[in-house]
Amino acid sequence: MKQLIVAILVFVSIAAQASDPLAYRLVDAKGKKTTYGKMLKAATNADVIFFGELHNNPIAHWMQLELSTAMADQYPGKLVLGAEMFETDNQQALSDFLAGTINRDSLSKAARLWPNYKTDIEPLVVLARDRTIPFIATNVPRRYASMVFRQGFDVLGSLSDDEKRFLPPLPIEYDAELPSYKAMLEMMAGHGKGPANENFPKAQAIKDATMAWFIHQNLQSGQKMIHFNGAYHSDSFEGIVWYLRRLRPELKIMVISTLESEQPLRLPSDKKGVADFVLLVPSNMTKTH
Repeated sequence: MKQLIVAILVFVSIAAQASDPLAYRLVDAKGKKTTYGKMLKAATNADVIFFGELHNNPIAHWMQLELSTAMADQYPGKLVLGAEMFETDNQQALSDFLAGTINRDSLSKAARLWPNYKTDIEPLVVLARDRTIPFIATNVPRRYASMVFRQGFDVLGSLSDDEKRFLPPLPIEYDAELPSYKAMLEMMAGHGKGPANENFPKAQAIKDATMAWFIHQNLQSGQKMIHFNGAYHSDSFEGIVWYLRRLRPELKIMVISTLESEQPLRLPSDKKGVADFVLLVPSNMTKTH
């Protein structure tokens, strides 16, 4: 009998370990399991939804398309999409593609498309084209972020008026005490290559400030916007969210984040409150690039 009990316990243990792995799990800010339906309902009550992704994660991109399609169905003519993946000086090329006046090849020549554009970003752009949804290029042109990294914010004042069209109004407001920016400095200092460059988080801030400004500029009363960006730009309601709340404090903002986890998929205790909803994905999930 004792041997039988041991055999049963071993079988139960093996069966538990062999349970079907999850491709994703949605949890709320406290780490409690939730559903796509609840997330969609919350999105309908928001003015701006930040979908923070891991750039090479296919589950995040699939969920972005699902959410965007559902919101387009519910709010025809009132939905706007925006993305970090397009820089502000590429708006004309993006708009031309949406209008059907240029094809993908022409877009790829006129705009600085990301390496994963075809697999991860294009489905959202095609959705916008097919549903006549505005799609806003919100990110700072990378050359200006590089300038800030090397010389700080003051260098932006030397730009021409034509160049400044692609930036938020100067001077750039900046809070060096925001935890996300402080963490960037600490990470850089931890590499042991001399003192941290204080302009490192400023280069992130110019991206955040620019994205917030162009969301503000392109979101009209009665509209809803879904904005796609790397999770770090909106986690803990900092980054873009911090800047947007200074421009439009009346907006109802919802944040979704994407986080890798070992099986079983759980939200780490130190990540509670990182977003309104968190898309947990397996750390060994296939990468898109």
